[in-house]
Amino acid sequence: MGRNGRFASRIVTFVAVLGLAACTAQYRNHGYVPDESQLDQVVVGVDTRDTVLDVIGAPSTAGVLDGGDFYYVRSRVKTFAYQRPEVVERTVLAISFDSRGVVSNIETFGLQDGQVVRLQSRVTSSSTQDKTFIRQLLGNLGRFDAAGVLGGE
Repeated sequence: MGRNGRFASRIVTFVAVLGLAACTAQYRNHGYVPDESQLDQVVVGVDTRDTVLDVIGAPSTAGVLDGGDFYYVRSRVKTFAYQRPEVVERTVLAISFDSRGVVSNIETFGLQDGQVVRLQSRVTSSSTQDKTFIRQLLGNLGRFDAAGVLGGE
């Protein structure tokens, strides 16, 4: 086999490997949930918000109200070829606090515990949706009332 033949076979091999790599699933990890050794350091009824922040770190999100609960969320998303990404694993760690800011409960939820929540967007439609600025300007010329401007009846 000549020099051109080896080069062509390397190109074909490279394209084949690249094609096979494109057909493998890719996984992405998002978020953070502390491991069991860190959770064992948090004692229900003893630790406060500040000690939880020191031991575990800042939560992914917190409750809406001032002094709300802490939520640590981790997701694993699978992407395969042209298909829509799919969440294959989700873990939510919820740390609840009482009115004094002391840990009252620690719960862990998985993807199987969740429910699909359909969000609705309520958007007020605009009457100028399909009109350009010039079209709006010219459309108002016919509505001009000279009597209203000059103070007549």
